[in-house]
Amino acid sequence: MSTRRFAALAVLVALLVAGVLSFYASKSPDGLQHVAETKRFAQTETAHHTAASPLAGYETTGVAGPHLSKGLAGVIGVGATGLLMGGLVLLLRRRGASSPTEVAEHEPH
Repeated sequence: MSTRRFAALAVLVALLVAGVLSFYASKSPDGLQHVAETKRFAQTETAHHTAASPLAGYETTGVAGPHLSKGLAGVIGVGATGLLMGGLVLLLRRRGASSPTEVAEHEPH
């Protein structure tokens, strides 16, 4: 399988998981929330400064229907993460593209 085909398949699977399967994830509290409830300090929780953001709570503000709202938030998250990682890969690829001859010329003798 070619690298491009693998990358396209990986993106498709990530979008499918984020857009469809994420709605069916466990509704149980995560580990940190569970410990806060068990140790009885959950009541000290305060609202985060991003609580009013368009994607707060893993939902998309202004989108009717919980399935679509959560799915769209997941797809946006995958897209944003993909763009950041793609940019980082391109940046590192350009930075590491120096030929061995160029590197040897700049090393102290």
